[in-house]
Amino acid sequence: MPFPKIDTKFLEKFLVGLLNSPSPTGFAEDAITFCEEHFSSHSELKVHRTRKGALLVTFPGEKSDAPRSLTAHVDTLGAMVKEIKNSGRLKLTHVGDFAWNSVEGEGCLVFTSGGKRIRGSILIDKASVHVYGNQLDYKRKDEAMEIRLDEIVNTADEVKTLGIRVGDFVAFDPRVEVVNGFVRSRHLDDKAGVACITAAMKALLDAKKKPLQTTHFLISNYEEVGHGAAAGIPADVTELLVVDMAAIGKGQTSDEFHATLCVKDSGGPYHHGMSQRLRALAEKNEIPYNVDIYPHYGSDGEALWTAGADVAVALIGPGVDASHHYERTHMDALTATTNWVLAYLLN
Repeated sequence: MPFPKIDTKFLEKFLVGLLNSPSPTGFAEDAITFCEEHFSSHSELKVHRTRKGALLVTFPGEKSDAPRSLTAHVDTLGAMVKEIKNSGRLKLTHVGDFAWNSVEGEGCLVFTSGGKRIRGSILIDKASVHVYGNQLDYKRKDEAMEIRLDEIVNTADEVKTLGIRVGDFVAFDPRVEVVNGFVRSRHLDDKAGVACITAAMKALLDAKKKPLQTTHFLISNYEEVGHGAAAGIPADVTELLVVDMAAIGKGQTSDEFHATLCVKDSGGPYHHGMSQRLRALAEKNEIPYNVDIYPHYGSDGEALWTAGADVAVALIGPGVDASHHYERTHMDALTATTNWVLAYLLN
C-alpha cells in the first residue's frame, strides 16, 4: 500500500496561519477556532470542544479495540496585565516560563475584557540610553518591564478609559517569516506540532484512508502551565503520542532538520516499548530522526500521567532552535515529523 503523500504547501500555510492566531495560555480561543474551522470541514471527523476549551478531533479507524490519542498544544507564552501604572504604562506578569529579555522590544497586543485589541511594545522602564545610560546590567525582572501603549495616555485613568483592566491578556507578536525553508517565529512551541498532526491527518483524508485504530487528537490549551492534557482525552485510550518541539542546544542531539524522539525529560523516562516502536517505524519508512533527552522540559504526556491515566506515552517533534525565545525550525524537520505521525496512524 503506497504511503500517502504529505501536502507540504498546506503544512506551511496552516502553520503560518496558526502562528498568526494569538493564543497565550488561558486565552487561546483564536487558535482553537482556527483549528476547529479546518477540521469541521471534513465530514469524516468528529469535532468537540471540551469544557476546558480544548478541541478534541476524533478520526474513526479501521479498528476500535485499542483507541489511541495524539496531542499537541496551541497555547503559548504570553503575559497578563498586573498593574496600570500612574505613568500610563502597564506592569506585567508571566504566563508560562520565559526570560523577560527574550521579549524586550517586542510588539504586543493587549486584549481588553470588552473585546478591544490595543497595540503596544514591551520595554524596560529605563529604555533610553540618552537618559539612563547603558543598562546592560539592569536586571530584567517583573518590576522593570512594562508595556508602552500606542495610545495617547499619560495616566492610569486615561488607560482605563481604553477599557484596559488588571487581568487582561497580552500576546507577543510572532513575527512569522519563511526563508529558504526555515520557519522563523515565536510560538513554534507547539504550533509546529499541531500543524504536523493536522497535515498527517489531511494526507490520510486526501488518500481516502483511515488510521489503523480510532484516534483522538486533543489540541490542548493549557500545556505551558502544566495541566493541558490532564483532562480531555477519552478514558478508553490505550496510548498517547505527544507531538511537541525538540529542544536544540549544547549537549543535545536534536537539530532543525530532523524529527526527534524524546526518551526522557525533566519528568523522567517515557514509555520504552512505545518509543521502540516509533524508532522501528522511522527506520522502516526512512524518516530522518534523532533521539534526545531534554533536561528542562515537560509535556502534556506527563500531565496525563500525573492525572493518573493508565496509558503508554511517547514524544516526538521537530527540532526547534532557541526554544521559548525567537524560535526557528526547517521544513525538513516538519515534514519528517508529519511522516512519522502518518506512519504511526497507519500502523
